[in-house]
Amino acid sequence: MAQSEWTQMFQNKTSYLGQGDSWRLEFDENIEPESPNQGWKEYIRKTCARRSWPSNRVMVVFHMLLNYGQGTVKVRLFRQNCKRCTAAPMERPSVTTENIDILLEKLVEKIRIKCYNEKLGTNQRRFRTVDVKSPHEPSHCEACIKGICTRNSANVGF
Repeated sequence: MAQSEWTQMFQNKTSYLGQGDSWRLEFDENIEPESPNQGWKEYIRKTCARRSWPSNRVMVVFHMLLNYGQGTVKVRLFRQNCKRCTAAPMERPSVTTENIDILLEKLVEKIRIKCYNEKLGTNQRRFRTVDVKSPHEPSHCEACIKGICTRNSANVGF
């Protein structure tokens, strides 16, 4: 799904947040997991996606900041490369519309908790998994290389 579609879905989900607050979504390949800038909050989540192959372990990092009525969320989807190819480039994941919807729904919950100090229950909506024929290969995973993919929790970095 194209970044513009992510942005439109995000706008729809954040339109009701805070009286008069506006939010924007930015894709940023330079944000680092577990190192948000001062004042920023972090949310790390795994989802399911496809590249040239399916994966049920695609890590996504969100950094969020609400400052004087303007909210910004930076997002980074971690890449993987083919484990059968020599010197294969890292490929960006293609997340289904349904899983993007779930990711953004869970992100908005985290925004409400971390930026608006709301007390919420947990959303139990599950991602649609893909049929994977081979095990996850940490040496071919950008998130594993950064040290965030090897965790067992589905909800990393509350």
